[in-house]
Amino acid sequence: MFTTTIDEVAPDIFRLSTYIPDVGPSGLAFNQFLIRDAEPMLFHTGMRQLFPLVADAVASLIALSDLRWISFSHVEADECGSMNQFLAASPRAQVVHGGLACMVSLNDLADRPPHVIGEDALDIGSKRMRFLPTPHVPHNWESGLWIEETTSTLFAGDLFTAGGDLPAVTDDDIVEAALIAEDVFHSTSMGPDLLPTLERLASLEPTTMALMHGSSFHGDGAGQLRELAAAYAARSGGLALH
Repeated sequence: MFTTTIDEVAPDIFRLSTYIPDVGPSGLAFNQFLIRDAEPMLFHTGMRQLFPLVADAVASLIALSDLRWISFSHVEADECGSMNQFLAASPRAQVVHGGLACMVSLNDLADRPPHVIGEDALDIGSKRMRFLPTPHVPHNWESGLWIEETTSTLFAGDLFTAGGDLPAVTDDDIVEAALIAEDVFHSTSMGPDLLPTLERLASLEPTTMALMHGSSFHGDGAGQLRELAAAYAARSGGLALH
């Protein structure tokens, strides 16, 4: 029987984490993030099978019917598998994503038409969410991340994936664990967009990074992003990354 834990990783930003021990050699945590505000937002929904656990966790923080926005990095079961279950449970909720994801998948997959986000920030109350297109980083054409600008929190999706049942938050280095996980899962697209995208994210200077798999990071997010980029560049031998 799985359990979902709840931890506040930045002011009114909550990590909802379910550790599944039989994924990979050391198990893997599947994390969603609820941004509690006038128009609450859920980043990642989890798989359909996790919906009861994740919905209960959300409902302990807000009324489920108050959920307004649902988003995720890319179209994948652990990111958006229970998207339509949340839409059914939350009559005000709407999926929000970049135009590419809506065009290629979400206009068809979502039970309610999604909201296409552009360059303008999404004001959800006291917080301001800005969408960051990241095609193919770490994978999937339609990939995109979000930064909450008032707390400098980067919702980093599958970047820095780490295995194991880890603490909710760390200020220790997260690059080494990410490289170990990359050796296991080989999930990062080592293409020409990778290094420029990591540098673009680093230029935002996040002080919290909310990770899909692993501990959320507090500290010099820009430094960690640049260290990860340097490690990927070294591994590639400069062949694919420019």
